[in-house]
Parts: sequence; structure tokens; C-alpha cells
Amino acid sequence: MRIVEKIKEKQADLYSRKPITFAFLGDSVTQGCFDCYEIQPGKIETDFVAEWAYSEVFKRMLHKLYPSVPFAMINAGISGGSTRGGIYRLDRDVLSYSPDLVVVCFGLNDSGNGMDGIQDYKENLSAIFKKVKESGAECVFMTPNTMNCNVSPKITCECVKKLAEEFIERMESGVMDAYIDAAKETASAFEVPVCDCYALWKKMIADGVNVTELLANKLNHPDKDMHFLFAYELVKTVLG
Repeated sequence: MRIVEKIKEKQADLYSRKPITFAFLGDSVTQGCFDCYEIQPGKIETDFVAEWAYSEVFKRMLHKLYPSVPFAMINAGISGGSTRGGIYRLDRDVLSYSPDLVVVCFGLNDSGNGMDGIQDYKENLSAIFKKVKESGAECVFMTPNTMNCNVSPKITCECVKKLAEEFIERMESGVMDAYIDAAKETASAFEVPVCDCYALWKKMIADGVNVTELLANKLNHPDKDMHFLFAYELVKTVLG
């Protein structure tokens, strides 16, 4: 990827150009949302811990590899975000910073539209990829984590239990898989590299790992240790 050459150029001459800028466009996982809890009947609050988000872990990894290179990270993840909102936020929240590389990660919320929403999802991703590439920035699509595969006994709130049951159905029915396949197909059409974290989560499930307990909210938010997985895989994708 061109970004590697830019990093090397900056390392060789710190005065040659602006800091290397990465932007992350996504949903609550990208933003850095973790545990969820009920603050009053039917109302859920979320813990936000920005320094544990995978974009920050990714930055720390890059600084370990390139200690002299300044990196700027733009976190444009928003809780509840989807590709539709991503299109409208793209200019303001991402491209206005003239990023060198944009990491796009959507699918968890889009998949709530069921199989009928896949075409819209593909069209929205296409619009995002097209606009990012036209801006001159490189783009990577990161597949999200899986959702919960069982109702954790640690869930005590009835409204959260209902969400857990809904997400299990979305996984077991193949809806989530279909969205990820559609995203990878769209990325391939635009020659956008894929950082396939979803495949790793699916492999863990196949290997008998209870991935539900790797989710901070026991639904769809990976815990801080699993954000390391996203960051590590992204480093591998970017540096090749």
C-alpha cells in the first residue's frame, strides 16, 4: 500500500510532509463503546473509553514500529452508525482532514435491516469507497466482529436479553454472514483491501470459543483485549 511509502518518507525526513493521518469511519465499536447498562427501565447507557478503541491501539503499535513518525488518528465512529449515515458524515468527519488512509467498518447495525437491506448496504459502501478513492486517500474495509452466540448469564436486564436473542437469530439465520460477504464483494469491486476480522471471530466460534464472553456488553461490543485483535490485524493489512 502507498501508505507504507509515505511512512518511510516521513521517517527519513520529518520535515518533508504533514503527519501521517488515518481516519476511521464506523459505528459504536469504532467509537470505543464497551459495556452497556440499564439506567432506568428500558433505557440503556453505554461506557465510552476512547483510549481502548482499536484506532488508539493501532496508533500505539505504529509508534512502537516507527517511533519518530507522528501519526494523527481521526476517530469518526458513532454509536448506532450505519453506512447510510456514513455517507452523509464522510466529508465533514473524515475527508475534511485530508487523511492518507481511511478505515471503513460497518455491518453490525446495517444487518438489522435483514436480507432486504443488503442491496442498500452494498450501494452505500460503494458510494463511500468511491468518494474516498476520488479524494486521493487509500481505503481499507475492516469486517466487524460477530455478535453474541448465546444469552450470557451475566445479562440481567430484560431489554438487553431481548437484544441478545435478536442478535443470536441474526447470526444463526446467516443474515450477518450475508452482509459480510456483500461487503467483501463490494470492496473487491473497488479494489479496496479487506482486513477480515470477522473471519477470525467465526474461526473462534468454530473452535469452540464462547465469543459472547469476549464482548464487553455480551452483545456486540468487543472488550478492550479484543480491540487488540482489530489493531493487530489492521497493522498486518496496512504493512502487508
